[in-house]
Amino acid sequence: MSLSYFQLDLDERRRIDRMHNRQISVTEIAAAVGRHRSTIYRELRRNRSVDHEMPELDGYYCLSAQDKAQDRRRRQCKLIRHIELRDAVVDRLKVGWSPEQIAGRLRRECSSLRICHETIYRYVYGKDVCEADLFRYLPEHRRRRRPRNARRTRGVQLPDMLALRHRPEAVSDRKQFGHWEGDLVMFRKEHGKANITTMVERTTRYTALFRNNDRKSKPIMNQVVEGFGALPRDARRSFTFDRGTEFAAWKELKNGLGSDVWFCDPHAPWQRGTNENTNRRLRRHLPRNTDLLSVTQKHLRLISELLNATPRKCLGYKTPTEAFRDEVMKLETSVR
Repeated sequence: MSLSYFQLDLDERRRIDRMHNRQISVTEIAAAVGRHRSTIYRELRRNRSVDHEMPELDGYYCLSAQDKAQDRRRRQCKLIRHIELRDAVVDRLKVGWSPEQIAGRLRRECSSLRICHETIYRYVYGKDVCEADLFRYLPEHRRRRRPRNARRTRGVQLPDMLALRHRPEAVSDRKQFGHWEGDLVMFRKEHGKANITTMVERTTRYTALFRNNDRKSKPIMNQVVEGFGALPRDARRSFTFDRGTEFAAWKELKNGLGSDVWFCDPHAPWQRGTNENTNRRLRRHLPRNTDLLSVTQKHLRLISELLNATPRKCLGYKTPTEAFRDEVMKLETSVR
Protein backbone atom coordinates (compact mmCIF):
# COMPACT_ATOMS: atom_id res chain seq x y z
CA MET A 1 0.00 0.00 0.00
CA SER A 2 1.28 3.50 -0.85
CA LEU A 3 2.62 5.63 1.98
CA SER A 4 0.83 8.67 0.49
CA TYR A 5 -2.85 9.02 1.23
CA PHE A 6 -5.33 9.88 -1.50
CA GLN A 7 -9.02 10.61 -1.11
CA LEU A 8 -11.42 7.90 -2.24
CA ASP A 9 -12.63 8.45 -5.79
CA LEU A 10 -15.93 7.54 -7.44
CA ASP A 11 -14.70 4.22 -8.84
CA GLU A 12 -13.64 3.07 -5.39
CA ARG A 13 -16.98 4.16 -3.94
CA ARG A 14 -18.80 2.15 -6.61
CA ARG A 15 -16.89 -0.96 -5.58
CA ILE A 16 -17.62 -0.30 -1.90
CA ASP A 17 -21.30 0.22 -2.73
CA ARG A 18 -21.60 -3.09 -4.62
CA MET A 19 -19.73 -5.16 -2.05
CA HIS A 20 -21.52 -3.54 0.91
CA ASN A 21 -24.91 -4.33 -0.65
CA ARG A 22 -23.80 -7.94 -0.96
CA GLN A 23 -23.09 -7.85 2.80
CA ILE A 24 -19.38 -8.53 2.37
CA SER A 25 -17.37 -7.73 5.47
CA VAL A 26 -15.50 -4.47 5.83
CA THR A 27 -12.20 -6.32 6.11
CA GLU A 28 -12.77 -8.04 2.74
CA ILE A 29 -13.91 -4.76 1.14
CA ALA A 30 -10.76 -3.03 2.38
CA ALA A 31 -8.55 -5.78 0.95
CA ALA A 32 -10.33 -5.65 -2.42
CA VAL A 33 -10.17 -1.85 -2.71
CA GLY A 34 -6.60 -1.65 -1.38
CA ARG A 35 -7.46 0.55 1.60
CA HIS A 36 -7.19 0.24 5.35
CA ARG A 37 -10.38 -1.07 6.96
CA SER A 38 -10.58 2.12 9.06
CA THR A 39 -10.97 4.08 5.82
CA ILE A 40 -13.90 1.89 4.80
CA TYR A 41 -15.56 2.14 8.24
CA ARG A 42 -15.22 5.90 8.16
CA GLU A 43 -16.55 6.10 4.59
CA LEU A 44 -19.65 4.05 5.41
CA ARG A 45 -20.34 6.10 8.51
CA ARG A 46 -19.73 9.63 7.22
CA ASN A 47 -21.27 9.34 3.77
CA ARG A 48 -24.30 7.21 4.57
CA SER A 49 -27.57 8.60 3.22
CA VAL A 50 -30.40 9.14 5.69
CA ASP A 51 -34.02 9.72 4.57
CA HIS A 52 -36.16 10.84 7.53
CA GLU A 53 -39.41 10.46 5.58
CA MET A 54 -38.61 7.00 4.21
CA PRO A 55 -36.19 5.32 6.62
CA GLU A 56 -36.27 2.12 4.58
CA LEU A 57 -34.20 3.93 1.94
CA ASP A 58 -31.37 4.65 4.36
CA GLY A 59 -28.04 3.22 3.23
CA TYR A 60 -24.79 3.78 1.43
CA TYR A 61 -25.04 4.95 -2.20
CA CYS A 62 -21.87 5.71 -4.17
CA LEU A 63 -23.16 8.79 -6.02
CA SER A 64 -24.57 10.53 -2.97
CA ALA A 65 -21.43 9.55 -1.02
CA GLN A 66 -19.29 11.22 -3.69
CA ASP A 67 -21.43 14.38 -3.54
CA LYS A 68 -21.19 14.51 0.25
CA ALA A 69 -17.41 14.12 0.21
CA GLN A 70 -16.95 16.85 -2.40
CA ASP A 71 -19.31 19.20 -0.57
CA ARG A 72 -17.39 18.63 2.66
CA ARG A 73 -14.10 19.47 1.00
CA ARG A 74 -15.58 22.64 -0.52
CA ARG A 75 -16.85 23.81 2.88
CA GLN A 76 -13.41 23.21 4.38
CA CYS A 77 -11.81 25.68 1.95
CA LYS A 78 -11.00 28.84 3.88
CA LEU A 79 -11.62 31.06 0.85
CA ILE A 80 -15.19 29.76 0.55
CA ARG A 81 -15.96 30.09 4.25
CA HIS A 82 -14.53 33.60 4.66
CA ILE A 83 -15.95 36.04 2.11
CA GLU A 84 -13.82 39.01 3.19
CA LEU A 85 -10.63 36.99 2.85
CA ARG A 86 -11.71 35.71 -0.56
CA ASP A 87 -12.46 39.24 -1.80
CA ALA A 88 -9.07 40.46 -0.56
CA VAL A 89 -7.25 37.61 -2.30
CA VAL A 90 -9.12 38.05 -5.60
CA ASP A 91 -8.58 41.83 -5.60
CA ARG A 92 -4.84 41.36 -5.16
CA LEU A 93 -4.69 38.68 -7.84
CA LYS A 94 -6.33 41.11 -10.26
CA VAL A 95 -3.67 43.76 -9.70
CA GLY A 96 -0.88 41.28 -10.44
CA TRP A 97 0.13 39.86 -7.06
CA SER A 98 1.23 36.23 -7.03
CA PRO A 99 -0.35 33.81 -4.50
CA GLU A 100 2.94 33.69 -2.62
CA GLN A 101 3.05 37.49 -2.38
CA ILE A 102 -0.54 37.60 -1.13
CA ALA A 103 0.05 34.97 1.54
CA GLY A 104 3.32 36.57 2.64
CA ARG A 105 1.78 40.04 2.88
CA LEU A 106 -1.10 38.78 5.03
CA ARG A 107 1.42 37.27 7.42
CA ARG A 108 3.41 40.49 7.54
CA GLU A 109 0.26 42.51 8.27
CA CYS A 110 -0.50 40.09 11.14
CA SER A 111 -3.95 39.52 9.70
CA SER A 112 -6.35 37.51 11.83
CA LEU A 113 -7.05 35.38 8.75
CA ARG A 114 -3.95 33.85 7.23
CA ILE A 115 -3.65 31.62 4.23
CA CYS A 116 -0.93 29.72 2.41
CA HIS A 117 -0.22 30.16 -1.29
CA GLU A 118 -1.14 26.53 -2.00
CA THR A 119 -4.70 27.19 -0.76
CA ILE A 120 -4.98 30.10 -3.19
CA TYR A 121 -3.78 27.95 -6.09
CA ARG A 122 -6.30 25.22 -5.21
CA TYR A 123 -9.08 27.80 -5.09
CA VAL A 124 -8.09 29.36 -8.44
CA TYR A 125 -8.03 25.97 -10.17
CA GLY A 126 -11.03 24.55 -8.30
CA LYS A 127 -14.11 23.46 -10.20
CA ASP A 128 -16.32 25.96 -8.41
CA VAL A 129 -14.43 29.01 -9.68
CA CYS A 130 -13.25 27.90 -13.11
CA GLU A 131 -15.81 30.16 -14.80
CA ALA A 132 -14.24 33.20 -13.14
CA ASP A 133 -11.00 32.59 -15.13
CA LEU A 134 -8.86 33.63 -12.17
CA PHE A 135 -5.95 31.74 -13.72
CA ARG A 136 -5.56 34.66 -16.14
CA TYR A 137 -4.26 36.78 -13.27
CA LEU A 138 -1.53 34.30 -12.29
CA PRO A 139 2.05 34.93 -13.48
CA GLU A 140 2.02 32.00 -15.94
CA HIS A 141 -1.64 32.31 -17.09
CA ARG A 142 -2.00 28.51 -17.41
CA ARG A 143 -5.53 27.16 -17.89
CA ARG A 144 -4.62 23.96 -16.04
CA ARG A 145 -2.24 23.52 -13.21
CA ARG A 146 0.79 21.47 -14.07
CA PRO A 147 2.07 19.20 -11.27
CA ARG A 148 5.77 19.61 -10.62
CA ASN A 149 6.41 15.88 -10.89
CA ALA A 150 4.66 15.80 -14.28
CA ARG A 151 7.18 18.00 -16.05
CA ARG A 152 8.66 16.35 -19.09
CA THR A 153 12.41 16.15 -19.17
CA ARG A 154 13.80 17.75 -22.26
CA GLY A 155 17.16 19.00 -23.38
CA VAL A 156 20.39 17.77 -24.90
CA GLN A 157 23.47 16.01 -23.63
CA LEU A 158 26.29 18.55 -23.29
CA PRO A 159 29.98 18.33 -22.42
CA ASP A 160 30.60 18.91 -18.73
CA MET A 161 33.01 21.73 -19.56
CA LEU A 162 30.03 23.83 -20.73
CA ALA A 163 28.21 23.58 -17.38
CA LEU A 164 27.52 26.84 -15.59
CA ARG A 165 29.73 25.92 -12.64
CA HIS A 166 32.75 26.34 -14.93
CA ARG A 167 31.77 29.87 -15.97
CA PRO A 168 34.32 32.47 -14.77
CA GLU A 169 33.51 34.62 -11.74
CA ALA A 170 33.86 37.74 -13.89
CA VAL A 171 30.66 36.68 -15.68
CA SER A 172 28.71 35.77 -12.57
CA ASP A 173 29.37 39.01 -10.66
CA ARG A 174 28.37 41.19 -13.65
CA LYS A 175 31.57 43.23 -13.47
CA GLN A 176 32.62 42.48 -17.04
CA PHE A 177 30.70 43.72 -20.08
CA GLY A 178 29.83 41.51 -23.05
CA HIS A 179 28.15 38.47 -21.49
CA TRP A 180 24.65 37.58 -22.71
CA GLU A 181 21.78 35.33 -21.62
CA GLY A 182 19.49 33.78 -24.24
CA ASP A 183 16.11 32.05 -24.36
CA LEU A 184 13.16 31.32 -26.64
CA VAL A 185 9.74 32.90 -26.06
CA MET A 186 6.95 30.63 -27.29
CA PHE A 187 3.33 31.29 -28.24
CA ARG A 188 0.15 29.23 -28.50
CA LYS A 189 0.37 26.20 -30.78
CA GLU A 190 -2.64 27.22 -32.84
CA HIS A 191 -0.64 30.20 -34.16
CA GLY A 192 2.12 28.01 -35.58
CA LYS A 193 5.74 27.36 -34.63
CA ALA A 194 7.03 30.94 -34.86
CA ASN A 195 8.90 32.17 -31.78
CA ILE A 196 11.29 34.88 -30.60
CA THR A 197 14.86 34.59 -29.43
CA THR A 198 15.55 37.01 -26.57
CA MET A 199 19.15 37.98 -25.84
CA VAL A 200 20.00 40.15 -22.81
CA GLU A 201 23.39 41.60 -21.86
CA ARG A 202 23.97 40.88 -18.16
CA THR A 203 25.63 44.16 -17.18
CA THR A 204 23.56 46.73 -19.11
CA ARG A 205 20.28 44.74 -19.48
CA TYR A 206 20.29 45.63 -23.18
CA THR A 207 17.86 43.39 -25.09
CA ALA A 208 17.97 42.08 -28.66
CA LEU A 209 15.03 40.24 -30.26
CA PHE A 210 15.09 37.84 -33.22
CA ARG A 211 12.05 36.18 -34.80
CA ASN A 212 12.29 32.52 -35.85
CA ASN A 213 10.00 30.44 -38.04
CA ASP A 214 10.42 27.30 -35.92
CA ARG A 215 12.57 25.80 -33.16
CA LYS A 216 15.28 24.29 -35.37
CA SER A 217 18.54 24.99 -33.62
CA LYS A 218 20.88 25.68 -36.52
CA PRO A 219 18.83 28.54 -38.08
CA ILE A 220 18.35 30.05 -34.60
CA MET A 221 22.09 30.02 -33.90
CA ASN A 222 22.95 31.35 -37.37
CA GLN A 223 20.57 34.25 -36.89
CA VAL A 224 22.27 35.14 -33.60
CA VAL A 225 25.66 34.96 -35.34
CA GLU A 226 24.42 37.32 -38.03
CA GLY A 227 22.85 39.73 -35.55
CA PHE A 228 25.90 39.93 -33.26
CA GLY A 229 28.60 39.82 -35.92
CA ALA A 230 28.83 43.63 -36.19
CA LEU A 231 29.56 44.09 -32.46
CA PRO A 232 33.12 44.37 -31.14
CA ARG A 233 34.49 41.02 -30.00
CA ASP A 234 34.55 42.10 -26.33
CA ALA A 235 30.87 43.06 -26.56
CA ARG A 236 29.99 39.41 -27.22
CA ARG A 237 32.35 37.48 -24.98
CA SER A 238 29.93 34.70 -23.97
CA PHE A 239 26.34 33.42 -24.15
CA THR A 240 24.43 31.48 -21.48
CA PHE A 241 21.45 29.30 -22.45
CA ASP A 242 19.20 26.67 -20.90
CA ARG A 243 19.43 23.05 -22.03
CA GLY A 244 16.58 23.17 -24.56
CA THR A 245 17.03 21.42 -27.89
CA GLU A 246 16.77 24.78 -29.67
CA PHE A 247 20.32 25.55 -28.50
CA ALA A 248 21.81 22.17 -29.44
CA ALA A 249 23.71 23.76 -32.36
CA TRP A 250 25.86 25.83 -29.99
CA LYS A 251 28.96 25.03 -32.04
CA GLU A 252 27.55 27.22 -34.85
CA LEU A 253 27.59 30.14 -32.44
CA LYS A 254 31.05 29.37 -31.08
CA ASN A 255 32.54 28.93 -34.55
CA GLY A 256 30.75 31.95 -36.02
CA LEU A 257 31.51 34.48 -33.28
CA GLY A 258 34.36 32.92 -31.31
CA SER A 259 32.35 33.45 -28.13
CA ASP A 260 32.19 31.14 -25.14
CA VAL A 261 28.93 29.24 -24.56
CA TRP A 262 27.59 28.12 -21.16
CA PHE A 263 24.53 26.11 -20.19
CA CYS A 264 22.45 26.31 -17.02
CA ASP A 265 21.68 23.30 -14.88
CA PRO A 266 18.47 21.38 -15.76
CA HIS A 267 15.27 23.05 -14.50
CA ALA A 268 17.15 26.06 -13.10
CA PRO A 269 15.70 29.15 -14.87
CA TRP A 270 16.86 31.40 -12.01
CA GLN A 271 20.41 30.93 -13.30
CA ARG A 272 19.34 33.15 -16.20
CA GLY A 273 17.43 35.55 -13.99
CA THR A 274 18.05 38.62 -16.16
CA ASN A 275 16.68 36.85 -19.20
CA GLU A 276 13.64 35.50 -17.35
CA ASN A 277 12.82 38.99 -16.08
CA THR A 278 13.14 40.38 -19.60
CA ASN A 279 10.81 37.70 -20.97
CA ARG A 280 8.16 38.77 -18.45
CA ARG A 281 8.53 42.37 -19.58
CA LEU A 282 8.21 41.26 -23.20
CA ARG A 283 4.96 39.41 -22.40
CA ARG A 284 3.32 42.76 -21.61
CA HIS A 285 3.66 43.60 -25.30
CA LEU A 286 3.43 40.10 -26.78
CA PRO A 287 1.16 37.87 -24.64
CA ARG A 288 1.09 34.13 -25.19
CA ASN A 289 -2.00 34.29 -27.43
CA THR A 290 -0.30 36.64 -29.94
CA ASP A 291 -0.27 35.53 -33.56
CA LEU A 292 3.38 36.26 -34.27
CA LEU A 293 2.83 36.16 -38.03
CA SER A 294 0.74 39.32 -37.69
CA VAL A 295 3.60 41.14 -35.93
CA THR A 296 5.85 42.98 -38.38
CA GLN A 297 9.61 43.19 -38.00
CA LYS A 298 9.21 46.95 -37.57
CA HIS A 299 6.84 46.44 -34.64
CA LEU A 300 9.22 43.94 -33.08
CA ARG A 301 12.04 46.46 -33.37
CA LEU A 302 9.87 49.13 -31.72
CA ILE A 303 9.21 46.75 -28.79
CA SER A 304 12.94 46.15 -28.29
CA GLU A 305 13.58 49.92 -28.46
CA LEU A 306 10.88 50.46 -25.84
CA LEU A 307 12.43 47.86 -23.52
CA ASN A 308 15.86 49.42 -23.96
CA ALA A 309 14.55 52.95 -23.40
CA THR A 310 13.03 52.15 -19.98
CA PRO A 311 15.15 53.40 -17.02
CA ARG A 312 16.35 50.69 -14.64
CA LYS A 313 16.97 51.08 -10.94
CA CYS A 314 19.90 48.65 -11.12
CA LEU A 315 21.55 51.00 -13.66
CA GLY A 316 21.11 54.10 -11.52
CA TYR A 317 18.02 54.85 -13.62
CA LYS A 318 19.96 54.98 -16.85
CA THR A 319 18.33 53.19 -19.75
CA PRO A 320 19.84 49.97 -21.15
CA THR A 321 20.52 51.82 -24.41
CA GLU A 322 22.54 54.47 -22.59
CA ALA A 323 24.43 51.91 -20.50
CA PHE A 324 25.18 49.73 -23.55
CA ARG A 325 26.39 52.71 -25.59
CA ASP A 326 28.69 53.80 -22.75
CA GLU A 327 30.26 50.34 -22.53
CA VAL A 328 30.81 50.11 -26.29
CA MET A 329 32.46 53.55 -26.26
CA LYS A 330 34.80 52.36 -23.49
CA LEU A 331 35.82 49.41 -25.67
CA GLU A 332 36.48 51.67 -28.67
CA THR A 333 38.50 54.09 -26.53
CA SER A 334 40.64 51.29 -25.11
CA VAL A 335 41.41 50.03 -28.64
CA ARG A 336 42.62 53.46 -29.68
